[in-house]
Amino acid sequence: MKVNIPTPLRQYAEKRDAVDVPAKTVGEALSELVARHPDLRKHLYTSDGKLRSFVNVYLNDEDVRYLADKEATIVSDNDSLSIVPSIAGGSTHWRCK
Repeated sequence: MKVNIPTPLRQYAEKRDAVDVPAKTVGEALSELVARHPDLRKHLYTSDGKLRSFVNVYLNDEDVRYLADKEATIVSDNDSLSIVPSIAGGSTHWRCK
């Protein structure tokens, strides 16, 4: 399966935009990804091994958080995972016209 790496995290994955990993579940794919690129772990997981709240993972076009089996969701070789970090910021002052 293919795991798409967002631009801000590519520096921790040998500057690759995607990595092919063997996996049976979403969780296995992410585990294999951080096993190959250990510097990604601190950006994706908390110290107790939970996926960080600001890291969104999509299986094809579906947010993994809303799938029935979440990270235990079964995947196939043709599937792709996309890691999408949340972006914070912006102005608290804006105008409606």
